[in-house]
Amino acid sequence: MTSWIRGFAWLVPLCLLAVACEPEPSLEAAEAPSEVGTTSAAITLPPSYADALVTAVSQPTALAFTPDGRLLITTQGGQLRVFAGGVLVATPALNLAARLCTNSERGLLGIAVDPDFSSTGHLYLYYTFNKFNTCTTNITNVAVNRVSRFTLSTGNVVNPASELVVLDNIPSTAGNHNGGDLHFGADGLLYVSVGDGGCQLGDPSRCAGQNTTARRLDVLLGKMLRIRKDGTIPTDNPWYAASGSRRCGNPTGVPTGTGPCQENYATGLRNPFRFAFQPGTNTFFINDVGQGVWEEIDEGIKGADYGWNTREGHCANNSTTSCGAPPAGMTNPLFDYKHGTNPTGSPFQGCNSITGGTFAPPGAWASSDDNAYFFSDYVCGKVFKLTRGSGGAVTVDAFATGLGGSSAVTLRFGPAGTGQSLYYTTYAGGGEVRRIDFTGTRNRAPTAALSASPTAGATPLTVNFNGGASSDPDGDALTYVWNFGDGSAGVETTTATTSHVYTASGAFTASLSVRDARGATSAQAATLRIDAGNTAPVPVITGPLESLRFYAGQPLVLTGSATDAEDGTLPATQLTWRALLHHNEHTHPLLAATNGNNIPLTAPQPEDLPAVLTNFVEVQLTATDSQGRTTTVTRNLLPHIVDVALDSVPSGLTLEVNGTSFTTPTVIKSWERYTLNVAAPSQTDSSGVWKVWASWSDGGALAHGYLTPASNSSLSATYQNGFAARVDFLPATSAVPSGYVADTGLTFGDRGNGLSYGWNTDNSTQTRARGSAASPDARYDTFTHLQKTENPNAVWELAVPSGQYRVTIAAGDPDHVDSVFSLALEGQPALSGTPTATTHFFTTTTTVNVSDGRLTLTNGSGAANNKVNFVDVEQQ
Repeated sequence: MTSWIRGFAWLVPLCLLAVACEPEPSLEAAEAPSEVGTTSAAITLPPSYADALVTAVSQPTALAFTPDGRLLITTQGGQLRVFAGGVLVATPALNLAARLCTNSERGLLGIAVDPDFSSTGHLYLYYTFNKFNTCTTNITNVAVNRVSRFTLSTGNVVNPASELVVLDNIPSTAGNHNGGDLHFGADGLLYVSVGDGGCQLGDPSRCAGQNTTARRLDVLLGKMLRIRKDGTIPTDNPWYAASGSRRCGNPTGVPTGTGPCQENYATGLRNPFRFAFQPGTNTFFINDVGQGVWEEIDEGIKGADYGWNTREGHCANNSTTSCGAPPAGMTNPLFDYKHGTNPTGSPFQGCNSITGGTFAPPGAWASSDDNAYFFSDYVCGKVFKLTRGSGGAVTVDAFATGLGGSSAVTLRFGPAGTGQSLYYTTYAGGGEVRRIDFTGTRNRAPTAALSASPTAGATPLTVNFNGGASSDPDGDALTYVWNFGDGSAGVETTTATTSHVYTASGAFTASLSVRDARGATSAQAATLRIDAGNTAPVPVITGPLESLRFYAGQPLVLTGSATDAEDGTLPATQLTWRALLHHNEHTHPLLAATNGNNIPLTAPQPEDLPAVLTNFVEVQLTATDSQGRTTTVTRNLLPHIVDVALDSVPSGLTLEVNGTSFTTPTVIKSWERYTLNVAAPSQTDSSGVWKVWASWSDGGALAHGYLTPASNSSLSATYQNGFAARVDFLPATSAVPSGYVADTGLTFGDRGNGLSYGWNTDNSTQTRARGSAASPDARYDTFTHLQKTENPNAVWELAVPSGQYRVTIAAGDPDHVDSVFSLALEGQPALSGTPTATTHFFTTTTTVNVSDGRLTLTNGSGAANNKVNFVDVEQQ
């Protein structure tokens, strides 16, 4: 599919083992041009619903309706199209192509109509601005995403000079994960979705699951934003009054500082490509496109942190087992579904990219649809229906299937006659806007589909037509109504095939309509172009060579030529190039349609590590002759794949590469000049000894980028023994949990177990053992007070070698909630929480540096009746 939506990957274990997963190196066969294509067959819908074509539009990205019923359509290439009075207005209302970057997933991506449009004519567009006259990704001065207000006239024209930029300077770092949806809430404020940029801001070697940008409050990436119509900031935004806060999207420039962005409304999102408000409310759902495992729907909550890149769906990043309650301060999705293969009966088989979403307005369709949330998946070509019952229980069922790949980019309910329909955009079929109507018990119209062979040649030209892909949703028999477009009489048949001889030269539009047994005729005729007396041009790609194995970032030049039997050699102006990055069943555009020859193209890097053996580049060359007849040829370009042998000393330890864990020894497939971000985490070896990193064979830091060389290579991490301790605070009479040592409240000293630790004064009378069935395990059943009268400011220390430590601490009491927990490590806040009747315990993990040989635990600010259950300390 031609996707500018995600840089996602799903699990491909077989392809990680064998180069046999690579595509065949060439597909240089002529393809039918878009105007000679066939009309797709009908999708599968429940009874009482029907699908119909609205209009054909190339690369349609988003939809909006004006109060007077005009349908506004944005295209990735930069055009704003208007559909009014049942037809697509021939001239675009606005064309921003000259100021856009449209490579990768960039372009004109979103649109919203001012609630006061009837009096203002205002609409808002989200687009990628070529601010620095370069569309190169992952450089210092990258293109930026912005939101601008324009004015649309009653004559369907937008004056470019009417632009008012209201939100600006949002980096489009790697070209993907731009988000780009816009909607007004019932509060009259404009909400904007922004992705994480694909690669980490300031460190383009860290992409996909390693990109932490969404975790930063000082940038607008990976966020839901909220602004007023003029771009100013609502004062009740969550971080508006925070210390050092800034208007980061100020069109006059990004303010200096590192304070949080005032525009931020919610955070921790990967690529919130589409979201939707429930009509008349401020309730909204966010469709966040996933990375390796999960697609998710989040309920829009002010100040929420949805967890990316720590979390994906309801699990830890890239996990299906580390799931459940989210870490403190993070919000799990309302609903999520797993990529690819699912249990038998799951409607999400083969689904990998959540896209459009919209709520059904009450009364628009059947009563059972009122306020249901419809959402779609771009890869598997399905629309789903989500409903929430009493208590918030969520039910999801497949609603529409068979849309095909590259479909249902945007969903939107809008007017259709006297009712409302579900409109959607698709990249399939060359780009279309379609709609789903509720028909009730009415007879549904059939759908026509047409193919032919040949479609060009010398006269007399005999063409064999086939309408066999036509269908009727009610299963009625069809009558086929043919019009050959050359002035000859139309023909009706009860069979799906016929033939016709074209005796005159010319370009003719043949069409097929179908009629069911109850008299309903297809809403649109299927059409295709026939060239009699004219042959198709013959393009040839001469470069890059088919034998090339490119490296990541390699400069390429697209070179070709074309001849035509009638026109001779075609000039470069009649050549058009496109390039796509393939990944399993979907694609991402690398190069938008570009006329000419000798076109530069930079070879991409793989989307992520699992995509090393599934990503490849498809180059397309289209030639157009003087009669408008086109032919397209393609060539697949493959990357140079090399092996990186990964090991450790001792062997058998776990190393991280681009966010994925590998047990050594192992061999990783990579692309030449692709950066592998390697890390050597501290861990226990097979004998139970705690190990910490000492060195890498390439001399790199503990976590560093390894630039894959041009030939097979090896990389090894050497470890040494490190410090680790697990201490449980308990009375001297209590049993010690397995794997822990006891702290019974004594003053600091050598405990005779290989460790030195203890308190600033004897704290043994402040230890407790509840013996409560409400304790999660024995570690939480015992604790020490840090604020009793006998020792109101208790300090605990553990002797450690100076260095960095990962420390897990817990505070809680199974029987009482009369505390405010606040603990500090090395003088820095580490844990805070106020227990309730349902939440008794708080556990957190933090990293601290120790320079004086003692790890120090104290009361934090605001603590009351403070307690600590246990401490786990691991040298890093």
